[in-house]
Formats: sequence, structure tokens, C-alpha cells
Amino acid sequence: MFRRMPSLSLAGAATALLLAGLTACGSNSASTVSASSSLPTVTLMVGGIDKQIYLPYQLAQGLGFYRKYGVNVQLSTEQAGGVGAEDAMASGQVDMAGAWYVHTIDFQLHGKTVTDVVQLSGAPGEREMCAKGSGITSPAQWRGKSVGVTDIGSGTDDLTLYLAARYHLSSSQFSRVAAGDGDTMISAIQHHRIVCGMTTQPTVTAIEKKGVGYSAIDLATSAGVQRWLGGFWPTACVLARADWVSSHKATVQKVVDALVATMHWISTHSAAQIAAHLPAGFVSNSLITRADYISALATDKAQFLPDGMMPANGPATVLAVEKLAGKITGPVNLATTYTNSFVIQANKLEGFTK
Repeated sequence: MFRRMPSLSLAGAATALLLAGLTACGSNSASTVSASSSLPTVTLMVGGIDKQIYLPYQLAQGLGFYRKYGVNVQLSTEQAGGVGAEDAMASGQVDMAGAWYVHTIDFQLHGKTVTDVVQLSGAPGEREMCAKGSGITSPAQWRGKSVGVTDIGSGTDDLTLYLAARYHLSSSQFSRVAAGDGDTMISAIQHHRIVCGMTTQPTVTAIEKKGVGYSAIDLATSAGVQRWLGGFWPTACVLARADWVSSHKATVQKVVDALVATMHWISTHSAAQIAAHLPAGFVSNSLITRADYISALATDKAQFLPDGMMPANGPATVLAVEKLAGKITGPVNLATTYTNSFVIQANKLEGFTK
């Protein structure tokens, strides 16, 4: 962690909306276009940009931090049924991905070197939502039942396999169903296609408000991850191909500077203040009201790391989860899966030091 030194002044907020789930916008003025065109451009796809667990990427845009720190970041979001953010990054369709740290291990096992350059959260931000009246309080009760995950092979799938294994339940003793999130997850629970489903805000609050289900397993708070995962489980981060990072170090540093500044901003501002700098459609929509969004964020805000540093035992905890989930098929060198070097420089820039 870092202690505060005299800080640099931060730029004023610039409200931005995400249009059609693609590039996050800025001003249409000629001066802004001219300024953006003179900056290095980075394409960054997020694995569900309107999910609360992924809010820092869009918040940095809303606060004007990318431009402040000298980079034009073009945000996009993965679409249901389309290529995942991490796969789009690995194949060169985009420069960076806003996704989970665990993918660095998955890629390494498949011969690809992907690096986590800034860690945004230390908990998955997920909850196991179980159908009203099911009485489920433990993964041991999944035996013979169908359990929902975002998608087969996703981070929620890995966590589900891990939780089952901790309670001596093999993957053949229950079924995993790709239930997505939002309306599709809610419908799957409501119509009893699944008994439980792992999902995030705002879907969690929507399920509770509709009276469809309840939170049985908390993977969104510090106490929750300590109980169910045994420690910090780093999730949302920025991933990039190691060769791209090596050849674009100055640009990577600018992106990390902006996001580290955002993480410090999150840690010193309220949930309501954060929501004020996000697109209106993110915080108030068919799933959730603005008040509910703010309440949920206030409860789960501690999942976000204030300095962007990888938690000391985080990678080892993730590897342990993957092993128990049966996902590790060879040796893993955790030291090559992430770097704190850009984050350390960014914290120094913000007036923080060890």
C-alpha cells in the first residue's frame, strides 16, 4: 500500500456517455478533437462495461483522466455471443482488455504471454444468488442441480467449480448452465432453469428487488472473499500482450497513470459521487434505480484497490483456486503474469510512495 505525500492537483470532471456500447465519447468541439488526435490512441475492450465491477474504466473517461494523462483511450464492451474482451486483446483486435487477472494464467497454459499492468479490484464482486425458497446456503447443496455461470469457461465458471470442489462436489455431480447476466440470469432463476447463479451488480440488486432470489455466497466484500476464497482474489485489471507492452511502454504508463488516479479518486469519494460521473444508463435502467445502484456500490466499494497494486498473495490465491477447480494442466510462472512497475511510477506521480 502507499502513504500519501503532497498530491498533485487532479483535473475537473468531464462527463461522458458510452454510445451504443462502443467508444466512450468526449466533446464534439474542434479543440477537443484536435487535442485527442495529437495523443497516442489505445483501444480497450471491457468484459461488460456497464457492470459495477468494471466501473473504473468508464469512470476514468468520465473524469477526463485519460486525456489528462496524455492518452486517447477508445473504450468498447464485449457483446453477448461475441468475442470476449481478453480474446480480442490476445488476437490483436484491441490493444488492451478490461478483464480478470485469471486469464493471464489461462493464456500462459496455452503458450501466450499476457501481462496484467494494473490491478483494479481484489475481489470478484460476484454473489451466488439462489432461488427464493431453495434454502441453499452452501455449494454442497448443488448436488444434482443446475447452477448458472456467465458463460462456460468464464471466471464465474472457474469460481463455481472451485466452490464446488471445496465442498467435495465434482463437476459431474451438478450441472453448469451459461445464463449470462441481467435479464437472462434473472429469468433463469425465476423460471427454475437454475437453482443458483453467480452474478454481479446491478443484477444482484434486481434479483433481490424482484423477490426472485437471495445472496447465498458473498464474493464481493473483504469478509466474503476471506471466508469463501481464503484471501484477496484479484479480478478486474488491464491485460495486454507482453510484446505489445514491451513496445509501447510510454503509452502503457499513461493508461496506468490515468487508472491509478481513478482508483485513488474512488477511495476518497462516495458512491453517489462516483455514480455522478458514470453514464446515466449505467446507474438507472430497466434492472435498477439510481438509488439502488448507489446503495449497492456503497456496500461493495471496498472491492476496488486504492492504489492499483497487485495484492501480495493475490496471484497465489488465484492459482490455488484454479488448481482445485481442475483448470491447471501444466507449470505456471506467476512472476510473468503481472507487473507492478507501471503502477509504482503512477503512484509516485500522484504523490504516493511506499
